Formats: sequence, structure tokens, C-alpha cells
Amino acid sequence: MTGIDANCMHEIEARYPEYFHRSFRQRFGGLMIVIATLLYGLYAVWFFDLPKLFAEAHWERVGIYLSQWVSYDVQPEFRIQDDGSIAVRYPRFSPLGDNPHPDWVVDNPDGSITVAVSAAARVVTISKSETIVTADGVSVPIDVSSGAPKVVGPVPAWMTVYDDNVLADLGFAGDVSISVDRVNIRKRFLGWANFVFDTQSSFFDKPVGEVISLIVSGPRIKPDQSNLSLAFDDIWNNSEWQHGDVWTKLFQTIVMAFLGTLLGALAAFPLAFMAARNITPNRLLNQILKRFFDFLRSVDMLIWALFLTRAFGPGPLAGSGAIFLTETGTLGKLYSEGLENIDNKPREGIQSTGAQTVLVHRYGIMPQIVPVIVSQTLYQWESNVRGATIIGAVGAGGIGLKLWEAMRTNANWENVAYMVILILIVVFLFDAASNALRHRLMGSRTH
Repeated sequence: MTGIDANCMHEIEARYPEYFHRSFRQRFGGLMIVIATLLYGLYAVWFFDLPKLFAEAHWERVGIYLSQWVSYDVQPEFRIQDDGSIAVRYPRFSPLGDNPHPDWVVDNPDGSITVAVSAAARVVTISKSETIVTADGVSVPIDVSSGAPKVVGPVPAWMTVYDDNVLADLGFAGDVSISVDRVNIRKRFLGWANFVFDTQSSFFDKPVGEVISLIVSGPRIKPDQSNLSLAFDDIWNNSEWQHGDVWTKLFQTIVMAFLGTLLGALAAFPLAFMAARNITPNRLLNQILKRFFDFLRSVDMLIWALFLTRAFGPGPLAGSGAIFLTETGTLGKLYSEGLENIDNKPREGIQSTGAQTVLVHRYGIMPQIVPVIVSQTLYQWESNVRGATIIGAVGAGGIGLKLWEAMRTNANWENVAYMVILILIVVFLFDAASNALRHRLMGSRTH
């Protein structure tokens, strides 16, 4: 092989100087970006004091909230009477109904009561003078015959002793609070209680087969109403899950997103033609409209919703108006930029024939800009379904307000999960519909 002499080297260097005489930025630019990113990360850690934040975070609440999304609890109270008997009471709106007799509460012949908190050998036995909590193969007696409950023997790690009560944490199964005159038990169940029929329904606590039989061919429960209509009314007006109100608010959210996006697109379309420099050769008008678009979209949709709820009061009108104002600015900017990037040759060709301005726009501009308009409008419509949920939380109507009300109680997390799942389903469906419409209108298919 013949080597490369000095003349050849100089010739190659002269021909490809970008490879042999690289600037400092070209040689060390990538390294500098990595170093700058690391330094910024360290700065963020210091600025937000992340170590302290993570150390003081209540991580245990994450598991509690997640468990409450997929479960419900029943809280019976066992009161020890003066005569030694034990009275069982349930909350007024217990998931078990007005007069519950669950099989996990057993009356013993000696007058005591045994409560199976979970199937994994977590049992509580309540008597006049003593309560025994059994968990993890260990039975712990608590003496309640004196002025304060007293644990007999060593105190396990899952039990905490206070001045006037003893708390036993049984994990996901629930917990037990023991005082001298009463025992409060919280027993947790997987699932959503009374999701179909609430405790006031005529179909409550009936097996599925019996409900179907009553609806199909059973005698009328109410003489003036069919069983099918009664079942639908009971589901729609379920007092615990409020299906009718939730679905109505969900439909409001969809309408808000559609109406706001549609009105925004209709307003932005003609304004974009006046804002595009190559369509309307008036620099002052171009700049005024572009700054107007910047103003509308720089004010967040949530802020517009706050303004409009003060002006028109809470409700979907304020939500639709907030989406309309934001989308007028966003779509106006996108449409005008799309118009400024079109190929002027088809437009000039049609103009040379002496065609009217409307025909020039129709045949010289619209075929080029339609894909941009369709794509961006459908994407914004899909995005606004999510946005309408957020602005609903500040009073702009829709399911967002309902979701915020459920979260504020800090107790109805299963209702929160229900609404979140509905929102996710709607977003997925709108995403699929948006993609299908986009491909169909633009004449393309994605495989």
C-alpha cells in the first residue's frame, strides 16, 4: 500500500477543512452540554432542597391513598354496656345497609363477639373485661376492666398504646381502636361497594341472577313502573356513586372542549389570513394580529377560566369561553405560520389567470394549508378534553369540578378513581377518533 505524502495531506486538509480544523465549539460542544446539564441538575437539587423534601415526605400516604382507590371499609362500633352486654352499631350510611348482619361478626355463647378482620388469621374477640387481638400468629390480650386499657404482656410492633386507647394496625385489612367502653373496627374490602345499586334501592344486596330475573320476567316491584325502568332509575340516581351527575358532568366536559375548539378555529381561520405576511401585505396589521395571538395564548386557559367564572358565574359557559380564547390565539398562530410557509407558485399561477381573490385562496392556498389546519385543530380538540377537566376544578363546570369536590373530602378516593378512569377512557377514545379523522381527511393511513 502506498503511503500518503505531505502534499496529499495538505490537499485533503484544504478540501475538507471542517474535519481537520474544527473549532472549540465543535470539539468540546457535546462535553460542555453534558457538564452544563449536570451542573444545572445539582443547582436544582440545591434550589428545591430535594434531600430534605424526600426525607420529610409522607410516603406512607401513597399506599393509603392507592388502597382507598380500589377498596372500601366498614366501621362497626362495639359498645360495652353496664350490664356486660355488647351493642353493635354501624355508621348511618354504612355500605352494608340500614340493618346489617355480616357473617364476619359472630356472637359467641358466652356473650363475647368475634370479628374476623381478614381471612389471614386477623381476629378480634371482644368481651366485657378483655379484648383479644390476634394477628401474625400472636394473640395480644388488652384488659379493659380498669380505668384505662392495658396490654397484658409484651406490646408487638403493630400495636400502639396511648393514654386512653390502644390502636392495632392490621395493614390493608384495617385497624382496631380499643378503649375501656368501646371497640372500633375498620375492616377493608377490595372493590367498590354498591357501585350498581345503593342501599336504598329495591335491588340492593340481591344476587345477579335474581336481579336479572326480576327485570326480565318478575312481578313489578312498583305497580306504576316496570322493573327495567326502576333498575335504570336506581342506577342513574345511585346516591353513593351519583352516576347520573358524573356522566352529565362528563358530557359537559366533552361539549366544552368541542365548542371551545370549534369557535376558536372559526375565529382563528380568517384572522390567520390577515396575520400572514405573504397573504396580507400590511406589516402593521400583521404585527397587531400576531401580538393579539400571543396575548391570548400567553394567558393560560386556567387563568381565563378564573376570569370568566367571575364574569359569568360557575358553569360550562365559562369553560367554553376559556377554551375559545386560548384556542383563538394558539390556532391563529399555527394557521398563520402554516400560511407563511406555503409554496407561492400555485397561488401565483392562479392569480395570473385573473381569478378573483376568493378563488386564488380556494385553489392556490387551501390545498396546501388544509393538512395543517386539520392536524392541528384535531390535536387541540383532543388536548382540550384534558384541559376542560382541569379548568372545571376552578368552577368552569364539567367533571373537573366534580372530581375536585370528591378529592377535597379526603375520604371518597374510590369515587375519584371512578372519575379518573372515565376521563382516561374518554381521552383514549378521543385520541383514537382524532387519529382516524386526521388520516381520513388527509387521505393517508398509518400501518
